[in-house]
Amino acid sequence: MKVFTRSVMSSLLLFSISIAGELKVGATPVPHAQILQSVTPVLKKQGVDLKVIVFNDYITPNLALEDKSLDANFMQHLPYLEKINKDKNLHLVSIAQIHIEPLGIYSKKIKSLDDVKKGAVISVPIDSSNFARALILLHNNGLITLKDPNNLAATERDIKKNPKKITIKRLDAGLLPKTLNDVDLSVINGNFALQAGLTANDAIALEDSRSAYANILVVRAGDENNEDVLILKNALQSEDTRKFIQEHYKGEIIPVF
Repeated sequence: MKVFTRSVMSSLLLFSISIAGELKVGATPVPHAQILQSVTPVLKKQGVDLKVIVFNDYITPNLALEDKSLDANFMQHLPYLEKINKDKNLHLVSIAQIHIEPLGIYSKKIKSLDDVKKGAVISVPIDSSNFARALILLHNNGLITLKDPNNLAATERDIKKNPKKITIKRLDAGLLPKTLNDVDLSVINGNFALQAGLTANDAIALEDSRSAYANILVVRAGDENNEDVLILKNALQSEDTRKFIQEHYKGEIIPVF
């Protein structure tokens, strides 16, 4: 009986240790989940079992992190995080900047922005922060004029001039590559462009490294100094990760650490 009790206690202890070292991180498939998978062996050596949970939207991974279904997420930039924190009354914080995924203008119908005709339809991300980001990119490339091109909360009301009377159609970010044939142009987030097989060479125009939209590692407020999270942070901001991003994405993704 004593042997059985010790065996059960040992099993419970091992189970407890295993769970304590498990870190669940939400991510969109490309490039976030790929980058996380690249550091999984490094974390394993330090006693952290990294579980990457893949999502195809930006809202669910934040709600899952808030309700403690996740320990962290890696799939968004700070302006988006600040907006969803406010809109959904979440308590999430950024602890590290990792990379920029340049927002791009893509088209199956034209090769140059000079070819944009009056009444053209341009699809853009539906969420507020990426919508403003898309408007800034359109402004910087002369398609519209904004009252303030530095306003990260810009909306349709901030469009001062629209000389070609462009129709701006808002869609879920993940749908933009799939509906590229249905519009004249589309402003697509870098991760969804990569996921659809689009490259920087396919873009008519791209953001550059001055973008305010670095992708971040996010945790719940109060977990900023969690030991396992800090191990992940250090791995993501390591030289090995920098080399992985540079070699794997060939300039499509830009490290910012």
